[in-house]
Amino acid sequence: MTDHGHPVDPERVSTARAEAIPDVEAQVIGASLSLLVDPLRARILSALLATDEMCVGDIALALDASEDSVSYALRLLRTAGLVHRRREGRMGYYRLRHGDTRPALEAVLARLRDLAALHPEAGADDSDDAS
Repeated sequence: MTDHGHPVDPERVSTARAEAIPDVEAQVIGASLSLLVDPLRARILSALLATDEMCVGDIALALDASEDSVSYALRLLRTAGLVHRRREGRMGYYRLRHGDTRPALEAVLARLRDLAALHPEAGADDSDDAS
Protein backbone atom coordinates (compact mmCIF):
# COMPACT_ATOMS: atom_id res chain seq x y z
CA MET A 1 0.00 0.00 0.00
CA THR A 2 1.11 3.55 -0.59
CA ASP A 3 1.82 6.00 2.18
CA HIS A 4 -1.23 8.13 2.97
CA GLY A 5 -1.53 11.18 5.14
CA HIS A 6 -4.34 9.49 7.08
CA PRO A 7 -4.77 6.19 8.92
CA VAL A 8 -5.35 3.23 6.61
CA ASP A 9 -8.10 0.73 7.37
CA PRO A 10 -6.55 -2.48 6.01
CA GLU A 11 -9.77 -4.49 6.36
CA ARG A 12 -11.79 -2.02 4.30
CA VAL A 13 -9.04 -1.70 1.70
CA SER A 14 -8.87 -5.49 1.41
CA THR A 15 -12.67 -5.82 1.13
CA ALA A 16 -12.87 -3.08 -1.49
CA ARG A 17 -10.03 -4.66 -3.48
CA ALA A 18 -11.66 -8.12 -3.35
CA GLU A 19 -15.13 -6.85 -4.32
CA ALA A 20 -14.14 -4.26 -6.93
CA ILE A 21 -15.12 -4.89 -10.53
CA PRO A 22 -12.10 -6.17 -12.45
CA ASP A 23 -10.55 -3.64 -14.84
CA VAL A 24 -11.47 -5.50 -18.05
CA GLU A 25 -15.08 -5.92 -16.92
CA ALA A 26 -15.23 -2.24 -15.92
CA GLN A 27 -14.03 -1.28 -19.41
CA VAL A 28 -16.83 -3.36 -20.99
CA ILE A 29 -19.37 -1.80 -18.62
CA GLY A 30 -18.07 1.67 -19.49
CA ALA A 31 -18.30 0.96 -23.23
CA SER A 32 -21.86 -0.34 -22.80
CA LEU A 33 -22.93 2.65 -20.75
CA SER A 34 -21.32 5.03 -23.23
CA LEU A 35 -23.96 3.91 -25.72
CA LEU A 36 -26.63 5.20 -23.34
CA VAL A 37 -24.84 8.51 -22.72
CA ASP A 38 -26.52 9.90 -25.82
CA PRO A 39 -30.16 10.71 -24.99
CA LEU A 40 -31.33 9.81 -28.49
CA ARG A 41 -29.79 6.33 -28.32
CA ALA A 42 -31.41 5.75 -24.92
CA ARG A 43 -34.76 6.91 -26.30
CA ILE A 44 -34.41 4.69 -29.38
CA LEU A 45 -33.77 1.66 -27.19
CA SER A 46 -36.78 2.61 -25.09
CA ALA A 47 -38.94 2.89 -28.23
CA LEU A 48 -37.74 -0.48 -29.47
CA LEU A 49 -38.55 -1.99 -26.07
CA ALA A 50 -42.11 -0.70 -26.48
CA THR A 51 -42.55 -2.08 -30.01
CA ASP A 52 -41.67 -5.15 -32.00
CA GLU A 53 -39.75 -3.29 -34.71
CA MET A 54 -39.71 0.10 -36.37
CA CYS A 55 -38.25 1.74 -39.46
CA VAL A 56 -35.99 4.79 -39.20
CA GLY A 57 -38.75 7.17 -40.28
CA ASP A 58 -41.20 5.90 -37.67
CA ILE A 59 -38.58 6.12 -34.93
CA ALA A 60 -37.70 9.66 -35.99
CA LEU A 61 -41.37 10.65 -36.00
CA ALA A 62 -42.01 9.04 -32.59
CA LEU A 63 -39.01 10.77 -31.01
CA ASP A 64 -39.21 14.14 -32.80
CA ALA A 65 -35.73 13.59 -34.23
CA SER A 66 -34.23 13.82 -37.70
CA GLU A 67 -33.95 10.65 -39.75
CA ASP A 68 -30.22 11.28 -40.16
CA SER A 69 -29.60 11.41 -36.40
CA VAL A 70 -31.76 8.32 -35.82
CA SER A 71 -30.00 6.46 -38.62
CA TYR A 72 -26.57 7.29 -37.18
CA ALA A 73 -27.64 6.28 -33.66
CA LEU A 74 -29.05 2.98 -34.97
CA ARG A 75 -25.78 2.28 -36.80
CA LEU A 76 -23.88 2.64 -33.51
CA LEU A 77 -26.39 0.45 -31.65
CA ARG A 78 -26.19 -2.13 -34.42
CA THR A 79 -22.39 -2.13 -34.38
CA ALA A 80 -22.55 -2.69 -30.61
CA GLY A 81 -24.81 -5.68 -31.17
CA LEU A 82 -27.87 -4.28 -29.42
CA VAL A 83 -30.16 -3.95 -32.43
CA HIS A 84 -30.74 -5.95 -35.58
CA ARG A 85 -31.79 -4.62 -38.99
CA ARG A 86 -34.15 -6.47 -41.29
CA ARG A 87 -34.23 -5.31 -44.90
CA GLU A 88 -37.45 -5.26 -46.87
CA GLY A 89 -36.73 -3.72 -50.25
CA ARG A 90 -35.25 -0.29 -49.61
CA MET A 91 -36.67 -0.16 -46.09
CA GLY A 92 -34.76 -1.18 -42.99
CA TYR A 93 -36.65 -2.31 -39.91
CA TYR A 94 -34.93 -2.31 -36.55
CA ARG A 95 -35.55 -4.45 -33.51
CA LEU A 96 -33.67 -5.45 -30.40
CA ARG A 97 -31.37 -8.43 -30.73
CA HIS A 98 -32.83 -11.75 -29.67
CA GLY A 99 -31.76 -13.45 -26.47
CA ASP A 100 -31.12 -11.64 -23.23
CA THR A 101 -30.99 -8.18 -24.80
CA ARG A 102 -34.59 -7.17 -24.02
CA PRO A 103 -34.68 -8.10 -20.30
CA ALA A 104 -31.19 -6.72 -19.74
CA LEU A 105 -32.04 -3.39 -21.40
CA GLU A 106 -35.35 -3.16 -19.56
CA ALA A 107 -33.54 -3.63 -16.25
CA VAL A 108 -30.69 -1.23 -17.07
CA LEU A 109 -32.97 1.52 -18.34
CA ALA A 110 -35.27 1.14 -15.32
CA ARG A 111 -32.32 1.48 -12.91
CA LEU A 112 -30.89 4.42 -14.85
CA ARG A 113 -34.27 6.14 -14.69
CA ASP A 114 -34.26 5.53 -10.92
CA LEU A 115 -30.80 7.14 -10.73
CA ALA A 116 -31.96 10.06 -12.90
CA ALA A 117 -34.80 10.69 -10.45
CA LEU A 118 -32.14 11.18 -7.74
CA HIS A 119 -30.32 13.85 -9.76
CA PRO A 120 -30.12 17.20 -7.92
CA GLU A 121 -32.16 18.87 -10.65
CA ALA A 122 -34.91 16.34 -9.93
CA GLY A 123 -35.08 17.62 -6.34
CA ALA A 124 -32.78 15.20 -4.48
CA ASP A 125 -31.04 16.47 -1.33
CA ASP A 126 -27.23 16.17 -1.14
CA SER A 127 -26.92 16.42 2.62
CA ASP A 128 -24.36 14.51 4.68
CA ASP A 129 -26.31 11.45 5.73
CA ALA A 130 -25.19 7.99 6.77
CA SER A 131 -25.89 6.34 3.42
